[in-house]
Amino acid sequence: MQPALAPEVQPTIALLEKMPVVLESLVHAAPTDILDWKPAPERWSIREVMAHLVDIERLYGVRARLMVSEDAPELPRLAPMGASSVGGVELLARFGALRNELVSLVKDAPASAATRVGMHEELGRVTLAQLLNELANHDLGHLRQIAELYRARVFYPNAGPFQRYSNPQP
Repeated sequence: MQPALAPEVQPTIALLEKMPVVLESLVHAAPTDILDWKPAPERWSIREVMAHLVDIERLYGVRARLMVSEDAPELPRLAPMGASSVGGVELLARFGALRNELVSLVKDAPASAATRVGMHEELGRVTLAQLLNELANHDLGHLRQIAELYRARVFYPNAGPFQRYSNPQP
């Protein structure tokens, strides 16, 4: 068994590993009208956010595999797949499967893999640790977005006088 990826990346990996469960617990039973509600035409629905998370997961998985297996590979750009018409349960399953593959990859990588680099078109040289930390950061930002959408559509309208204590920002 190989040593774990660098200790400074362990909290990041722990968060990445938990994200599918957190996301599923938040939206698994949400009705279609909740998943598809948009606060404005130019804003995303929960389903669209989830489809974006699947696209990003696919991309970051490819990038991480390249960084682990090649020396300073060029990192591919995002090519959205447009999965927003797919059902919520299927999006959760796709995200979970892709995330499990990524977590397995980094857990099985040598301890030194955190410092492996890839070449990003705009950012230049990035390490695997930086890529993983950005993915965790990205997850939390969209988790907050999903929570605000859910909050604004489901709970806030039914809070009656308690609405004065909150101000959802979906």
